[in-house]
Amino acid sequence: METYEDTSVGIIVGAVTAEDLDVGNSPVRYSVEWRKDSENHFDIDPVEGTLSVSEALDRERNTEHNVTVVATKVNNPLLSSKVTVTIKVLDVNEFPPELAFVYETFVCENAKVGQVIQIISATDRDMPAVEHRFYFKSPSQTRNRNFTIRDYGNNTSGVVTRRGGFRRLEQSMYLVPVVVEDGGYPIRSSTGTVSVRVCTCDTDGSLISCNAEAVFFPMGLSTGALMAILLCIVILLVMVVLYMGLRKHKKKDTLMSSKEDIRDNVIHYDDEGGGEEDTQAFDIGTLRNPKGIKETAQLQKIRSEDEPDRASACMPNEDSEDIRAYIHHCLLENSTPPYDSLVTYAYEGEGSVAESLSSIESWVLEPKEDYRNLCDWGPRFKILAGIFKEHECKDTENEAHAEALNDRLD
Repeated sequence: METYEDTSVGIIVGAVTAEDLDVGNSPVRYSVEWRKDSENHFDIDPVEGTLSVSEALDRERNTEHNVTVVATKVNNPLLSSKVTVTIKVLDVNEFPPELAFVYETFVCENAKVGQVIQIISATDRDMPAVEHRFYFKSPSQTRNRNFTIRDYGNNTSGVVTRRGGFRRLEQSMYLVPVVVEDGGYPIRSSTGTVSVRVCTCDTDGSLISCNAEAVFFPMGLSTGALMAILLCIVILLVMVVLYMGLRKHKKKDTLMSSKEDIRDNVIHYDDEGGGEEDTQAFDIGTLRNPKGIKETAQLQKIRSEDEPDRASACMPNEDSEDIRAYIHHCLLENSTPPYDSLVTYAYEGEGSVAESLSSIESWVLEPKEDYRNLCDWGPRFKILAGIFKEHECKDTENEAHAEALNDRLD
């Protein structure tokens, strides 16, 4: 006998019959021989001899049951016979069938109508697998205008095109639904999906490219060529950035590097030798007001030509005796005068190597020198001789004024 594992309790799965071969044909009563070492999942009707399920069955625990049925005469209970009934538990179709793999295929842009692009199969987790029968079809509620499913009757089917002229620019991916049914009890079914990409193929249907770059480059570029182009672009950008950075750095010259800066001669003094010829490369007048020193030099040159002996002509003026007395008094003071006074020039140049350049203080600090021989050195020292003659004249005036002031004080 056979029964499914989901058979409900009380359902009759079969029956046994016994006959009395004696002349009287005594009626027979049926019973089940109980055994302690096994579970009893079936009952028997004592009059009819029908077997029914008394407990839930589980094929995973026991695939078959052996039931011992006893037949006894009613008139003579000592006369009886036994028979073993084997009941097989059948597996119930609990799991629906599924596609055997995750199918991903492609269709060529030049595919024709009725072309098979993929063969598919299914699997079922129910046992036994060798007896399964699968049926494939497209969903009835939807109609696919691009693809259909063709069942071959051997647990396989094919995905077939229903039209031609696929274009990647229009749609690059299609999802084809597939319904799979089995022949079990009860019938189970499931719906899977087959992914179909639109690709470029040659005339014989061989795949050329399905990559995304083919959509943007109709001419057809490989991945290596695209990477090479991108690398060249990156290198060019890096070179441009480096060039702009170096160019910007060169524009930042130092403060004294400009040729138009008048202090350039002081810092970049490179001439060697030459003696008096070096005056063209270095002029002390550039440290002062260029315009004022030029006018002063011209004025001194005119005066030196008109008055050859300037020292003898320079005499102290009596009208300026009060001013000169004030200056002499200020020079002898130990305290610092206010900075709005003319004596401020006596403090110029403190802390420098050249010290003060003031004409007020120079007559006290500088030693007496004889500069009369400068006139004999040539025209190049003519201006310098005139300057020192004027300086000697001022020294003579200061000495005379100091003596006159001392006489008054006495």
